[in-house]
This record gives sequence, C-alpha cells and structure tokens, in this order.
Amino acid sequence: MLVLLILHLVAALLAPLFVRWWGPRAFYPLALAPAAAFGWALAQTPAVRHGGAVVETYAWIRQLRLDLAFRLDTLSWLMTLLVGAVGALVLVYCARYFGPGSLGLARFAAVLVAFAGAMLCVVFADDLLLLYVGWELTTIFSYLLIGHSTERRSSRWAAAQALIVTSLGGLAMLVGFILLGQHAGTYRWSEIGAGRLPDGGHLVAAVLLILAGALSKSAVLPFNAWLPVAMAAPTPVSAYLHAAAMVKAGVYLIGLLAPALAAVGPWRPVVLVAGVATMIVGGWAALRQTDLKLLLAYGTVSQLGLLVVLVGAGTPDAALAGVAMLLAHALFKATLFLVVGVIDHGAGTRDLRELSGLRHGAAPLVTVALLAAASMAGVPPLIGFVAKEAAFAAFTDRPVVLAGLVAGTALTVAYSVRFLWGAFADRPDVAPARLGRVAPPLLLPPALLAVAGLVAGPLAGGLDPLLRPYAELLGTLHAHLALWHGPTPALGLSALALLAGGALFALRGPLAPVLARLRAPVGGNPGYEWVVGRFDRLAVEVTGATQRGSLPQYLGIILVVFVLLPGGAMLASRPWQERIALWQTPLQLVVVVVLAVAAVLAVRVRRRLTAMLLVGVTGYGTAMLFVLSGAPDLALTQFLVETATIAVFVLVLRRLPARFSARPLRRSRWLRRAVAVGAGVAAAGLALVAGAARQSTSISTAFADLAVSEGHGRNVVNVTLVDIRAWDTMGEISVLVVAATGVASLIFERSRTGPRPRRPQRETRPQRPGQPVWLRGGARLHERRRSIVLEVITRLLFHTVVLFSLFLLFSGHNAPGGGFAGGLVASLALVVRYLAGGRYELADAAPIGAGTVLGAGLAVSVGTGVIALLAGGSVLQSARVDLYVPGIGHFYLVTSLFFDVGVYLVVVGLMLDILRSLGAEVDRHIEAADARVAADQGEGR
Repeated sequence: MLVLLILHLVAALLAPLFVRWWGPRAFYPLALAPAAAFGWALAQTPAVRHGGAVVETYAWIRQLRLDLAFRLDTLSWLMTLLVGAVGALVLVYCARYFGPGSLGLARFAAVLVAFAGAMLCVVFADDLLLLYVGWELTTIFSYLLIGHSTERRSSRWAAAQALIVTSLGGLAMLVGFILLGQHAGTYRWSEIGAGRLPDGGHLVAAVLLILAGALSKSAVLPFNAWLPVAMAAPTPVSAYLHAAAMVKAGVYLIGLLAPALAAVGPWRPVVLVAGVATMIVGGWAALRQTDLKLLLAYGTVSQLGLLVVLVGAGTPDAALAGVAMLLAHALFKATLFLVVGVIDHGAGTRDLRELSGLRHGAAPLVTVALLAAASMAGVPPLIGFVAKEAAFAAFTDRPVVLAGLVAGTALTVAYSVRFLWGAFADRPDVAPARLGRVAPPLLLPPALLAVAGLVAGPLAGGLDPLLRPYAELLGTLHAHLALWHGPTPALGLSALALLAGGALFALRGPLAPVLARLRAPVGGNPGYEWVVGRFDRLAVEVTGATQRGSLPQYLGIILVVFVLLPGGAMLASRPWQERIALWQTPLQLVVVVVLAVAAVLAVRVRRRLTAMLLVGVTGYGTAMLFVLSGAPDLALTQFLVETATIAVFVLVLRRLPARFSARPLRRSRWLRRAVAVGAGVAAAGLALVAGAARQSTSISTAFADLAVSEGHGRNVVNVTLVDIRAWDTMGEISVLVVAATGVASLIFERSRTGPRPRRPQRETRPQRPGQPVWLRGGARLHERRRSIVLEVITRLLFHTVVLFSLFLLFSGHNAPGGGFAGGLVASLALVVRYLAGGRYELADAAPIGAGTVLGAGLAVSVGTGVIALLAGGSVLQSARVDLYVPGIGHFYLVTSLFFDVGVYLVVVGLMLDILRSLGAEVDRHIEAADARVAADQGEGR
C-alpha cells in the first residue's frame, strides 16, 4: 500500500514533465498509477474475501506514537477498486477532453493524480490521524481542481466554498478523532473499534464531531450547498471527485465507523434524518435544473443522502445494501458526468433548453447514457436495481424511513428520465444540435463503466460473498444480493417508485408552477453566502474597532492583558519563595542602579538618538550582569548584539525626526508609565516563579559532560548551539534568513539581486600622484560627510577585526566565541567600513550579494546535517577528526565547526542585507531627493 502511495506521488511529480513532452497524451501513462491500484486490489481479493485484512505498518513519528498504519478490508477493498478504476478511466478521458493548448494542463494533471493518491491514503489508513492527513490532502487537491479555471470568478468562488465547508468539517472531525484516540489510548481504528471505545460524554461529543466532518465532506444537509457550486470544475473532475471519490470519503468514514459507533445515542438520529432529508431535497432540486451538469449534481446530493442512510443505519442488511449502492452509484454517476462532458464538448452547451435531436447519429452515446440512467433509476437488470431493492428490504421494519426512501427514489426516477429527455430528445422549437463523431477516448471510459453496471446486476449473486464480510461486522445477515428474490414487498416498492417517478416526469408541465414555488425558505448557497457575508462584516467591525493604526495602543493592550491575566494569577496563588536573594555581590547592585537610571532617562528624553543610546546602556548593563555571573560567552554575545543593534538604529534614525513628538499628553504619559511598571513587575515575578517552580532535574545539568563526550568541546554554550541543540539553531538561522528577506523586500523598490553601485570612471576630486587612497569610497563622499579620523581608524582596524572574527569562529568550541559571535564581529567591521566610505566602500568591502551569503550559510549548515546522515550517523551529529601537521603538532577538528561556519555566514549576510537596504539604498534615496531639491531651486532661479 505504501508503494502505491509512493507511485502516485512520483507520477504527480512527473506529470508536468510528461505534459510538457506529450501534451494531453501524457494522461495515458499517468493513468497507469490508479490502474495499478485497481489491479493490486483485484489481486488482494482472496485475502479479503472471507473477512480477512491486509495490514502494513511502518514507523513514522515515534515521539507521537504515530505510524504509517495501513489496513485493507472489505470496505476499503471496494473503495480502492472504485478509486483506481474510475481514476484510470477519467485520466484516459482527459487525453481527448483537453486540447493541446489548454491552460494549466500540467498543474491539472499533477493535482488529479495526487488527489487519487490522497484518496487512497484515506481508504488505506488504519490510524485516525493518518486518515485525517489524507482527508485534508483531498480537500486541498479538490480546491485546486475545482478552481482550475482561475480566470473565471465562478471557479474561484466554488473552490473557496468547497475548501471552507469541508475544511471546517475536517477540523471538527479531527477534534473527534483526538477525543477517541486519547481516551482509548490508541489511534488505531482496528483496535478502538474492537472494544476500546471511551464512554460517557466524551464518546457522544466525538460522534457528533466526526459526523459533522463526514456529512460536510459528502454534501449532506446542512452542508449540501458546496457540491452543486463545485460544478464549475472541469467535467472530468466532477466525474471523479463528485461521483466516485471525494464525496464518497464521508460515506466511507461513516461506513467504517458504523459497526462500532452506530449504537451510540446521537448516531442513528443524525444519520437517518440528515440522509433522508438530503435525498428528498436533492431529488426535488434536480427536477428544477436546466443545466445537465447541475441536474446530476443535485442528483448526486440526493444519492449521497441515500448512501449515508444505508451505511449509517447500523444494521447488517442496510450495510449490505449500502456497499452495493456504493458500487452502483460510482458506476452510473461517473458515466453520466462523462456523457455530459461529451455533450458539452461536442454541442457547446449543457442547457437542456438548447439541446435537440442529439440522439440522431450518436447511438453509442445514447446507449451508454440510457444504461447509466436506468441504473440510477433502479431499472432491472442493472446493479442500481439490485441495490435499491436491497435498500427497501432492509427498512421494512422502519416505515417512516422506508417512506422517505421510496419518495426519494421516485424523484430519482423522475430526474433520470428528465436527464435523458433533456439531453437527447427532439424539440420542434429548438434548432437541432449535432455532436459529430465522438472520439474513442471520450466514449470508451463511460461505455466501460455503463457495461460494468449492466453486467454487475445479473452477477449480483457473485458479488454477494465479496461484500458480505463488511455487513457481517454489524451482526447476523439475513439478506443477500440477487437480481431476483421473487414477488417481495421490496419488489413492489421498486415498481411503485418507477411508476411514481414516471408520473412525475409525465406531469412536468402542470407541476412546473409547483416546482418553481416549492423550495426551501433559504437555499443552501444563499444561506452560505449570508453566513460568509456576516462573518466578513463582523471581521470588518472588529478590525475597525481594534486595529486603529496606533502601535502604542496595540502594545498597551498586550501588556495590560499580560499584567491582568498571568500577573493576576500569580498574585492570587503567590507561588514565590519566602526568601529571595537580591544579589550575590554588591557590584551587581551597582550595575542594576545604572540600568534603572538609564531606563528612566530613556523614557523621559525627547531626542531619539539620546533615547537609543540610553537603551543601549541598559543592554550593556545586562551584559555586565552576565560577566558578574560567570557567563563570559553570554556577555560577549550581548555586547556584540547591542552594538550591532545601535548601528542599525542609527541607520534608521536618519529618516526619522530628531525629536519625539510632543504627544502623549501628561495624563496619557502617567497611564503608560503605570502599564510599563506593571508589566516589568509581572515579568520579574513570573521569572522568579518559573525559576523556582522546577520539579524535575534540569536536562542542562548533563550538558557539561555531554559537551565534552559527544560534542568534543569545553565551551558548553557553543557546543549546545551547534551540537546538542543544533536543530534549534537551524530553525533560528532559517528565521534570520527570512527576516533578512523581509527587510530587503520592505526597503528595496527593485530586486535586491540587481546591480550594486559601481564606482565612476574618475574620482570627483583629482588625487595627487603618489597620494595614498585610504578608502576608495571615501573620495566619493561629500566633504561634510567625511571624517579623516574615522577613515584612518578603519584602515588600521578593518582587517584586524575580520581576523579576530575568524579567531572567534574557530576557537568558539573550547573558548568564548563561536559562529554567532564571530559573525557579529565581522558585521561590525562592515558597519565601520560603510560609515567611513559610504555605499561605494561597502560594495568594495563585500563585492557579493547578501542573498548569496545568506543562502551559502544556510546551505553549509543544512549540508553538515545531510553529510552526517549519509555517513551513517544521525542528522547534525558531530564527529571528531584527529589531525597532525608538521610544525604545529597534533590537534583535532570537530565537524560541527562547519555548521558554525554556516551560522557565521548567515549573520554576516543578514547585516550585509541591512546595510545595503537601510544604509546604501536609503543613501540613494536621500541623494535623489537632494538632487530633486537642487534641480527645483535651479529652475526657480
């Protein structure tokens, strides 16, 4: 089973390439993937014939106890046959349905094959969480298929509606699965259904939530509106997703769970009421449609209601009728959708008011449609008749449900005749339409399905032993499938339904006013639009009330909530220790006083630069606390981060006013100060509580020994970053790369990978022969921006600082330093170089794109993990390599150094991106603005 899923994945990945090579003919080889699933399921028939099962299990996520657990039993065997056979035939059909120039054909082919694989994942899954993964994949792929014609608003709307309805139902279903799995102690349905069901309210809640997901997927009331709208999809999508696959997922889930959950209180009332109501409402709506595809869509809704009643009733006779109807419906409804595609493809319309005389010259197509429609109406000897008679026989002891099924079947007969009449009848007041010659790839798939429905009826006795094992899961089975049971009440009801349906069609003229008036007070689609509109309006109102464009307001709300909820809970419980040591050395008190004074002054000053420097003092003070606490590595990093932050602030402040505005008013200031003090006190209190609340030994106590034994280094902090917790570091540098991209995209008006500033051919001021050029870019700066002292210092220190950054990089495994600290030092060297010579000097110092540096750093770090995996270890595992160099002696190299090199490059690339955006690009904007002002002044003179 896993091999089949992988096969579909590979086929989906190759589909765009095949379409590029062969055009629509690429659908022929792609059809081999679902055909393989059909063939494999046929080969497994002996294994499931007598109630057996084929089981496969593969380890997946051990920490979550989640395995790739697959199980093929009678019900999933039947679904696999349908998904594989109909999928293969639909793909063959697509080869002629789409023309060579069809837009998005490569994407369509890939998604359709991927959908088939996702549907197989749902059918194979024995683990409920794995089933949910496949379930949501079908939702996503169906969204893409329904919205294939992206240029049409109706397609986009239909895709969004299907996605919203089925996704919300899927989320409810997931909660139900979690309730079942957590209380049962396992997510394997084969184990839960075998006697590990929870009891009480948890089970009732789980049943209701799961049914919500299943009913929404199968378009059963009140979730039926999305399916008719989804007819905006191409016809092959409707034939597969909405006749044989996606909408059957909900029916399959109900059938899978019914043997264990049918006896739970709300199950039968919900299933029977919703199913019967959907069958009648959908059938009545189908009689009012003039679009052949919509007629079939509402007919599908009606038939899905019938299927839900049969497989969800929880009795063995109904279950047998349900699986028979599952087979029959896939055969006749997929056939009819494909027939509509042929009509639309040839006649150019699906409106039955515009079609006339199509039966002339299209006898094979008429025959195919007649067989499928007769099966849908329950006419013997087709499989639809066998399933319908079995359904009536299963509910002879429930007259109310039986009456609903008979009424729904009469409507089915009426719209089946209406379909044939609308598609092929002659109308004297309508110009005749002609199909022309129907290509074999368009006719063969529906013909095979129609013939299968015809053959399956007389062979129902042979199908019975294959389908009985599923029904016997619900108890002792009394019925059996056969074409002829003699003169039974079920046979009489079948004849009654046929006569009543024929009468409904014959009286369509007098009944037209009734059909026009008799409808629900609020239709499904208008109801959906009303709900979505109200949600949109609510979102606008909430956004307008809360998102006022004031950053202080947003921050204030967050801090107030933080003070009231966590802070209030802390005050109420008082979990802190009675005695708290305020300091370990008086020097810490001195540093704290400096910190407090700087923080208070930062709030009071009016100049932005002064406030920024005072905030920097608080950062440097924090670094001093690290020094006094014996954490030199943390102190070094804090010093460097604070320095780099100040440099970035300086770049930003150039485009801001020198002073803060006069606001806020005095009363507002005091309110903000109160919120700030409260937030500070709450944060400090929670930090103390968190530190004292530990009940187990910290895992970090073992880090010192692990750093030496596993990481081969004595710097515990650095070894933790690049070895023990390397996955965390990998995530952090990935975030840095994303942040750098965000900065560049917000600042640059053009691609950041475009040409960098180049030096002009000659300098603005001539240089005397022999005069040294301290900094090439310095000569390009205006005199008021030049600083000779800074240029000299930069000339003396730049290369030394870069070498020092490399020293920190290579020594960080055993001494303070590392890739992050070294990268910050190198970044500060670039900052000084930029400040001394402008953007031209930066281009000389780093003649490479920031994106290239960022990508190289991320690639080096990821590559280190991959190489470790290929070498037979775990991802990001470090290894020690002993070396000897004459003149130097013995030393060793740790492979995590290369991971640290990646961190170094990412940090340098981030700062380079900031300097080029907030620095060089802003410089260019300022110079352009100055040039415009000078030009305006020149024109004024």
